Amino acid sequence: MTITITSPITGGAQTGFTTPTYTVTTDTAPDVNGKQVAVTALGGTQAGVTVHSAANPFTATFFRPKTFRALTAPNPVNGRLASVPRNVYGIIVRKGVTPLAGQPVTNLVIRTTIEVPAGADVADGPNIRAAISMLVGLLNQQSAGMGDTYVTSLF
Repeated sequence: MTITITSPITGGAQTGFTTPTYTVTTDTAPDVNGKQVAVTALGGTQAGVTVHSAANPFTATFFRPKTFRALTAPNPVNGRLASVPRNVYGIIVRKGVTPLAGQPVTNLVIRTTIEVPAGADVADGPNIRAAISMLVGLLNQQSAGMGDTYVTSLF
């Protein structure tokens, strides 16, 4: 995996936060096909935010397929592929949150999956990169709006 997570991570803009950063350390991923970090310190102004602990997690995990799928041979009569399998990559962010004052922490989970059609890695790398670039830019651009929507329920 060429995913190399460097610390600190500069957070996206959020209402009420000033220049948020997250100091991370390498953690053990839940499975062998993942890389995980845990947040050990916060930077900027983030009132009320907690760092990672066993009882209150704050982690990010990148996954790749355990077994990569490949294209099968095209149909010899019509030259078409019968099916195009997908190699599924993922990112999971876990953060302990309090559902009600005095209650135990429960996990907020953000799952992102990226399904790359087998063969596209060789035949169309630039368009895979463009999709990822647009996604990261969109998330960065909409970070505060997403936070506001998930806290206020206003769209």
